[in-house]
Amino acid sequence: MATLTRDEARARAGQLQVHTYTIDLDFTRGEDTFASTTTVRFATRPDTANTEAGTDTFIEIRPHTLHRATLDGHDLDPGTLVDGRLPLTGLTPGDHELTVLADMPYSHTGEGMHRFTDPADGLTYLYSMCCMTDSPLVYAAFDQPDLKATFDVTVTAPEDWTVLGNGIATPVAGAPGRWRCATTPPISTYLMAVAAGPYHSVRTEHAGLPFGIHVRRSLAPHLDRDADEILGITRAVFDRYAEILDEPYPFDSYDQAFVPEFNAGAMENPGLVTLRDEYIYRSAVTDTQRQLRGVVIAHEMAHMWFGDLVTLRWWDDIWLNESFAEFMGYQTLADAVPTYTPWTEFAVDRKAWGYDADQRPTTHPVAPEPDGVPDTASAWLNFDGISYAKGASALRQLVTWLGQDTFLAGVNDHFARHRFGNATLADFIDAMARASGRDVHAWADAWLRTSGPDLLTPDITENTGPDNTWTLTLEHRGNRPHRLHIGTYDGAQHRATHDIELTADQPATTLTAPGNRPDLIIVNDGDLTYAKVRLDPHSWTTAQNVLSQLPDPLTRTVVWNTARDMVRDAELPPHAYLEAARHHLPTEPETAIVESVIAFATTQITDRYLAGEEPARTEALTLLTELATDLAHHATARQDDAKHLIAQRTAIRSATGEAPLRTWLADDTTGRDPELRWQILYRLATLGATDETEIRAEAERDPSAKGEEGAARCLAALPDPEAKATAWHALFDPADTLSNYLFTATAQGFWQPEERQRDLLRPYVERYFPAAAGVATRRGHALAVATARHAFPHPFTDHATLTLAEAALREPLPQALHRKLTDESDDLRRALRVRERPWT
Repeated sequence: MATLTRDEARARAGQLQVHTYTIDLDFTRGEDTFASTTTVRFATRPDTANTEAGTDTFIEIRPHTLHRATLDGHDLDPGTLVDGRLPLTGLTPGDHELTVLADMPYSHTGEGMHRFTDPADGLTYLYSMCCMTDSPLVYAAFDQPDLKATFDVTVTAPEDWTVLGNGIATPVAGAPGRWRCATTPPISTYLMAVAAGPYHSVRTEHAGLPFGIHVRRSLAPHLDRDADEILGITRAVFDRYAEILDEPYPFDSYDQAFVPEFNAGAMENPGLVTLRDEYIYRSAVTDTQRQLRGVVIAHEMAHMWFGDLVTLRWWDDIWLNESFAEFMGYQTLADAVPTYTPWTEFAVDRKAWGYDADQRPTTHPVAPEPDGVPDTASAWLNFDGISYAKGASALRQLVTWLGQDTFLAGVNDHFARHRFGNATLADFIDAMARASGRDVHAWADAWLRTSGPDLLTPDITENTGPDNTWTLTLEHRGNRPHRLHIGTYDGAQHRATHDIELTADQPATTLTAPGNRPDLIIVNDGDLTYAKVRLDPHSWTTAQNVLSQLPDPLTRTVVWNTARDMVRDAELPPHAYLEAARHHLPTEPETAIVESVIAFATTQITDRYLAGEEPARTEALTLLTELATDLAHHATARQDDAKHLIAQRTAIRSATGEAPLRTWLADDTTGRDPELRWQILYRLATLGATDETEIRAEAERDPSAKGEEGAARCLAALPDPEAKATAWHALFDPADTLSNYLFTATAQGFWQPEERQRDLLRPYVERYFPAAAGVATRRGHALAVATARHAFPHPFTDHATLTLAEAALREPLPQALHRKLTDESDDLRRALRVRERPWT
């Protein structure tokens, strides 16, 4: 497949104006391919056409078989299709019609037209994923975001299937299995969407529009149980957007299809949002998980305006889509559902994702310069914590500076000027400058065109003389302006909040206040800005005693993020972080904080920083087990189901012996929760306390897609040479039989940090790097990312692994794999610094 460059896209946009796509899809042709017929009506711009030779361009399609293509009634040679591009030569000025007939391949990697057969009941489901370059796996397209067109889509499917599309889909009278979707407004090619299968649906109407939620039939009872909650959030955020945005909802319906084996969290297809069906919970979940589902719903609805109504012109402005949807998703959910506190989860979890990405060598500005995104392969790499979390944090700073009313005035101006069109960073900044009368361009240069987090470090002096004052000198290392709060506390009691404004070029600022110095001084209290911060030594000592008692959860997240960052920077011993968690989490009321802190403690500290370090790792697991016990005790006393569930998960994850796991597995409550059962069995497998027979028996007990994944993860985790060889073959054999989700589950199970597995796994470390390159080359972007993220030998935190990784990076690799291996190598260096620091 040829990669589309920015220059090619700019040239084609100057040549063509695309009017309509008429697409006919036939899903009754078998299990391997479907029929796709595309008719595109477009015009060659007269001012760009070569009047003698005509205009030369191309359309993209990546078929199984290209049967026929006609341009203005004349046959084109199918043999001219090369690397997914069909040349169109000698185009005269004016209107043209191109028709392409092809058989297209079904996908099992979540790209193009994904086909999934549910192991629970044998029913088959399809859905499209056209972002960002995969429309040509479904239909012939001038596949770039600034060639918008209307879409007319018709689908032939088995008679008992439901069909969904961007516009309202209705059965064609007298043609069983035939469906026609209403014509869309002008949208970009990557937003075309279809879902088809025997979906179970819950439908309603709101604000005069049909709303629907859809899921495969085996999950129907779980959808029905949560339908009121999902639809209630959908209505609430829809109404909130209607309050703050002048432009009405721009499409004719709002469907949300929860689909299997989805690579992203969700996709903002106009009128048909697709979401991963793990959001339809079949087991117990915490309130944080439910809030996260609400954030995703609000995020994708924001895209109906931020991305779908007004779309980026080229992929250097991903932030115009994702940063806005991220910010608006959290803010709108907080406004629309007052019982939720989503900004706490954002602060303690999403921002950590952004900070981590921003400190790696692959960091990039939120809005890169145009030459920073020269082609679509480069653009794929920027769907990361910077484009989402850091970008949303930057927008939160912009709102803090301008005020919400002014910000929304600029947003509405932006939509009015570019509705159903395309826009750039400059267009948006112009709208904000018009609305505010301020130099937003300078703000954008400082916040959006730079990379890396600023560092804010306090230094405290105390005047014990007659003036009785204390002074904070806030050192600023970086190049962004900041508007933030300094919070002061006597013990856990809030004393005062001080507003601070730092200019971009200001290396430090001072604050002097009367009285004795506070026990605790917190920089960026309330988490208004995006920057690494530190506590002065006296404040850190206080924080270790009062952290869980601080009154505001956002204050506590700032302290926890500081501690996490200090561990990663080898400034705080990992054991000190674990001790703080042990002391404070049992009484921490916010489950988002509890879950995030425990996730860092397990995935990073015990399984990376302490992997192979005995007895330190066993001691850490014992401490986490004690923490789980205390969590359960407090949860029982407060009748806190979410905290009790976290306690169960933590106890399972940190267990070092078989006996408690067997007790939990036999418990009646656990017996009714398939996810907990798989977690227990996974830990037993990791410890070598189960076998293939028991795992397969559990898979028969749970004959679902999640059961398949659980079994694959457990089988790969067994500390047995044959089990490891089988898992390795499934992951890396060129037959490539695993779907994206089964690949991920197998990879997650394979590498284990347990001491008894190290000798068994060590020979595979060297084999990993060439094997990963093979998968990435054969299977494309999604599997390249999965191979680096989930199959990297994380437990082998040593210089030998780093040497192998650095050698691999010197070889030619697919861009997605190279980017992720660069990140993993940097994380490995960071982990080595932590391990090798001589803590006293």
